[in-house]
Amino acid sequence: MSKAKKVLFISLISLDVAITIFLFVLSIIMLANAGLPEAERKAATGFIGWLINLDPLVYGLAFVVPLFVLLAANIIGLVIYVKKSTKKGPVKVNDLTEEQKEALKQELLKDLNKDLDKKE
Repeated sequence: MSKAKKVLFISLISLDVAITIFLFVLSIIMLANAGLPEAERKAATGFIGWLINLDPLVYGLAFVVPLFVLLAANIIGLVIYVKKSTKKGPVKVNDLTEEQKEALKQELLKDLNKDLDKKE
């Protein structure tokens, strides 16, 4: 993998983690403020106050649905990564131990002898 591709993947993963944490923390804050009395809701200021007074449908579509979509994409990406990384590659002779090499030689000799016997 090229260096530019690695930097891109690391940047995308970092951005993904930052957005996921932001949305998750925001959802927890909103859940904690869900039971506030109406007077306290109206008196709330700042970004959280604006979100508290926002229509729940808009909040859900703008913050909750993207969180679930992001989490689902992360799970799917993890499953694909694990499947890719555990895929068995071809075994090379140099990777075998001496005992395995000897066993392989014996199997090959048996197969060759069987082929020779069939031809005769």
